[in-house]
Order: sequence, then structure tokens, then C-alpha cells
Amino acid sequence: MNTDYLILALKNLKHRGIRSWLTLLGIFIGVTAVVALIGLGSGLQAAVGAQFGISATQVITVQAGGLNSYGPPGSGVVDKLTTGDADAIEKLSAVEMAIPRNIETIRVEIDDELSIMSAMSIPYGEKKKRGWEVLDIEAEYGRLLQDSDLKKIIIGNTVSKDESGSSIVETGDKILINEEKFEVIGILEKKGSLIFDNIILINNGVLEDLIGYGDETDMIAVVIKDADLMDRAAEDIKKLMRKRRDVDIGEENFEVSTPEAMLDTVNSVLGGVQAFIIIIASISILVGALGIVNTMTTSVLERRREIGIMKAIGAKNGQIFMQFFFESGMLGFIGGLVGIIFGTLIGIAGIAGINGFLGSELTPVIDFVLIGGALFGSFAVGAIAGIAPAMDAAKQNPVEALRG
Repeated sequence: MNTDYLILALKNLKHRGIRSWLTLLGIFIGVTAVVALIGLGSGLQAAVGAQFGISATQVITVQAGGLNSYGPPGSGVVDKLTTGDADAIEKLSAVEMAIPRNIETIRVEIDDELSIMSAMSIPYGEKKKRGWEVLDIEAEYGRLLQDSDLKKIIIGNTVSKDESGSSIVETGDKILINEEKFEVIGILEKKGSLIFDNIILINNGVLEDLIGYGDETDMIAVVIKDADLMDRAAEDIKKLMRKRRDVDIGEENFEVSTPEAMLDTVNSVLGGVQAFIIIIASISILVGALGIVNTMTTSVLERRREIGIMKAIGAKNGQIFMQFFFESGMLGFIGGLVGIIFGTLIGIAGIAGINGFLGSELTPVIDFVLIGGALFGSFAVGAIAGIAPAMDAAKQNPVEALRG
């Protein structure tokens, strides 16, 4: 019986033509906005997470504050961190290892083309091995650095290519860095990170000889023994650094950041944007619901003779109600279905745009729970909006309805 109502509802909607499509517009816009926003939001969160350059969940980043110039993180500060800070942090009970990282601006010449790039220092020994894991670094071509490598480097995936994507540097090639020759022994896998796809990795001692930063360091990656110790370790590091830098609470000239805190900041911003768009989408859906009420009310008035004939041949009030109820529900359902299709396409196009801009390889995710919920919600909105007109149709007096 319900199938008959649906078939009849679809036929009536098709018969009304453009009026039905205009009624769907509000629901369509609202659902499109919600589906596209959620798809893009998930992609943006993944893309921003990739930019941090640290995939491990047990890593805290310590960085000096008080920026006084532009440049790589921690490179332009009044009071820089030192390797002594890293040694002190490493002695804390919750800390497994503290890895100093220097990011220096260098002049790179490739095929007679001079560019300004960033070079990151790679520590020695066990910290090197742990650093590869923490930074999630693997070579697509060649190999990673060893402690014995002197005038040798690893380059990011983007560095090895020109603007068209063609390879301009291969393993074994030599390039000039600050007018000194270095051999490329490895090219990193593409990470979709503006930092690591455009970085040059050099052993710490070699980079220090090239730049001369001494015992200063731009940031310290602190590996925690256990993820459950993250909050405790962060507080211990803050206490230690306040003491070492002789500052009080609230006057810190350093930053201690956990991956969760950084992602929470990003998520809060995206959440605010999502909330705003959802409010706008909700208004659109409300307008769509009012449109359905208006359309179905008009439909009842136009089809009074039809209602009278149906009652004259034995149709019950409940059957009349269900016909108009399903008809209004199908208006919402079709609007939601079209909105889901367009919203999904916008989300896929948006992810492709993010990939193109950041050089990442994010994969669009289709949330079938969201799709099912949107379809059910669209039908429900339409059906609820049609209850009053459907009740009015069911209450029609057959004799008066036949008089038209």
C-alpha cells in the first residue's frame, strides 16, 4: 500500500512540473551546503594535520616565543632555545627523548636557477633513527642519511621537480647550497606538507658548519614514553622551561604544543565556520519547508474535485491524508537527494583543489551515515511540512469538493 502512495505521489509531482522543482530549491540548497561543508571540513582537518610534520601521537613540540622577524618556525626570536634545554627536557621522567631541530634558510642553485629554501638538521645516532619515525620520513628514491654522510643531502619531493611536475633532480646529482656542492642521496616520498615537500635534510654537524648556529636550536621535538603521560609531560616541560628562562606563569617566552592542542585549535576554528554555515543551511531548509506547505496547500485547493471523486468512490480520510503526506515527503526527499549529489561533487572538487594547492594526496570520503541521515531528514522535513495540508485534504466534504 505504501508503494502505491509513493508511485502516485511521484506521478503528481511530475505532473506539476516546474512548481515542484522550485519548491525543492530550499531543501536542495540547505542539504548541499551541509554535505559539502562536512566533506570539505574533513579534508581540511587532514590537510592541516599533515602540515604539522609530526604524525606520532606521543610528541610534544617546544618552540621559543617572541618572534621578531619572518622565517621558519623559531628562527626569528629574541631568546632562542638551546641544546642545553633539550638535554634538560630529556631528563624528565615522562620523556623518552628530546630531539633538537634547526630549520635554516639557505640559497640553493639547481640548473643555474637560484632559489631560497629551508634546510632541516638531522641528529645523529639513536635520535636520527627515532627522528625518522617521529617525522614519518621515508625515501621514495635513494636512501636516508647516515651518520657518516658529510656533503650529502635528502630533498623533498617538490624540490626535485619543476612547476610542470617534471624531474629536475635525481639521486646522485649535485647541487649548490650556499655555494658549496652537495650530493643528493635521497628524495622523500610526497607527504602533502608544505614543510616536508619543500625541505632539504642535512646532518646536524654539516648544517651547523654551513650556517654556524652553535648550540642554538629552533625547536625541540619531545618524544613521550606513553601517550597517557602527554598532559603531565607538557606541564613538567613548562615548569622546567620557566625555571631555565627565569619567567613567571603568564609571562612565558616559549610555547609547548601537543598534537591534540594544535588540532583542537584548528578544529575549533573549523567548527565555528561549520556552525555558521549550518545555521544558514537551516534557514534555507526552513524556507524550503514553508515552500512545501504553500505548494501542498495550493495543491489541495486545486485538486478538490479529485479529492471529492476519491471520497465518492470509497476512499477513506486516512488514505487521502497518506497520499498528500507522502507527496510532501517526496518533495523533501528528492530535494535532499539532489542536494546530496551536488554537495558530494562539491566536496570532491574541494578536496581536489586542496590537493592541487598543497600538493597533498587526500582521498575524498563519502559518509554513508551522513547521506542516510540527510535523506531521512529531508523526507521528514517535507512530510512534517505537509501534515497540515494533508489533514485539510482529508477533512474535505465530498459533496462540496465535487461542486469545486
